[in-house]
Amino acid sequence: MVHILGLTGDEAVAYAAKQCKVDVVSAYPITPQTIIVEQFSRYVADGEVQTEFICVESEHSATSACVGASLTGARVFTATASQGLALMHEMLYIASGLRCPIVMAVANRALSPPLNIHGDHSDMMGSRDCGWVQIYGENVQETYDLILQAFKVAEDQEVLLPVTVNLDGFSVTHCMERLEVLEDEDVDKFLPPRTAGYTLNPAKPLTMGAWATPDYYTEFKRQQVDALEKSMDRVKRVGEEYRRLTGRRYGVLESYGMEDAEAAVLCLGSTAGTARIVAEEMREKGKRVGVVKLRLYRPFPVEELFSAIKNLKALVVMDKALSFGAPYGALCSDTLAALYGFKADVKVFNAVYGLGGRDVRPVDLEVLFNEALNVAETGFIEEPVKFVGVRE
Repeated sequence: MVHILGLTGDEAVAYAAKQCKVDVVSAYPITPQTIIVEQFSRYVADGEVQTEFICVESEHSATSACVGASLTGARVFTATASQGLALMHEMLYIASGLRCPIVMAVANRALSPPLNIHGDHSDMMGSRDCGWVQIYGENVQETYDLILQAFKVAEDQEVLLPVTVNLDGFSVTHCMERLEVLEDEDVDKFLPPRTAGYTLNPAKPLTMGAWATPDYYTEFKRQQVDALEKSMDRVKRVGEEYRRLTGRRYGVLESYGMEDAEAAVLCLGSTAGTARIVAEEMREKGKRVGVVKLRLYRPFPVEELFSAIKNLKALVVMDKALSFGAPYGALCSDTLAALYGFKADVKVFNAVYGLGGRDVRPVDLEVLFNEALNVAETGFIEEPVKFVGVRE
């Protein structure tokens, strides 16, 4: 049984965290994430959850507290955005290296300077190699559902890695939508209390985060690599279990119109909704275009992506962030690397868009689709990296 609520993305995250019966929340407010921790603090103050809410002086401290709590066996949640995530950077590696199954909501926002509070993916892309499982939600419903699933993935004994659930700043965080929420009892069945194998306990001392010489360090890092690879299967299995519970299907990616598409766009997050609408209108006019939305970004779903786009002639990869000094944006670079291994015969070019929250309009996407169709026909890429909507 479900309830229908009207919640913003931030409110949906807080509600999901409440239903997950989190033991500890440590966070610091930052726009556009603030509503998440404000709302959760109300649940604590009103006695709706038995959660230890730790108010700290910075995001670095918030993650430090989360790491300590997680190592005692607690179920732990936090949230941040932009400069807050950047300030956490050191502790992100500590959390993954110590195998702490923390779940963090990231309200994606541009990095300063110049000061900008609006949504792009600069923050998470700056930490893309921190060893966390990274998932992107398209809308409020997906974000709520993914928070519930994230704890189950993170706490799996074969994974034991932290997970970020990303939601686009303002376009998802502050957008109110119709939301189907589960009964608390159903969440309890889906997500039982955490069972930790190894914990910090004064009665049974053990060492965590010990010194590692060159003789051992690589082996520790290889174990993290193996765990992150295993998380791919867990994401799929948990998604299938959630489908049986709710009827909503969650895979590592989602596609539209790809059965006969000649050209397509690949994107993350809320852009996928607009892209699907534009693709639908263009397909009605006989243009064979499609959309691939990557839901799981780390680990990168190489085989699944290749399977989705292997019959294309042209693909435009949309990056909502810059990789300064690199040939392409992060998502495009990963895509090209993945396709290289399969020797795929598809022409790929990069579209950088939406920086600092700039709107991506349907007309912008139509232009990209048409450019991709032209590349599919001619095999010629005029601009390997195209900036969308830039004022000359």
